[in-house]
Amino acid sequence: MSFSFTDPKPNNEPTFSFTAPQDVEQRLQRITDLAHEILQRITDLAHEILQLVAEVRRQISN
Repeated sequence: MSFSFTDPKPNNEPTFSFTAPQDVEQRLQRITDLAHEILQRITDLAHEILQLVAEVRRQISN
C-alpha cells in the first residue's frame, strides 16, 4: 500500500511518497528472485559456452 501526500497549493516542491513495509519486502523479494533467475541463466550460458569451446578444441586437435 502506498500513500502520496502533496500540497494542494501549486508549487515546485517535490511530492512525498510513503510505502508500507510489506510493499518494500515484496519488491525486494521480487528483485531477489529476478536476480537469481538472471544469474542462473548466465551460469547456464557460461556452461554451454565452455562445452562449445571444449568441442572446438577437440575438433582442432583431431
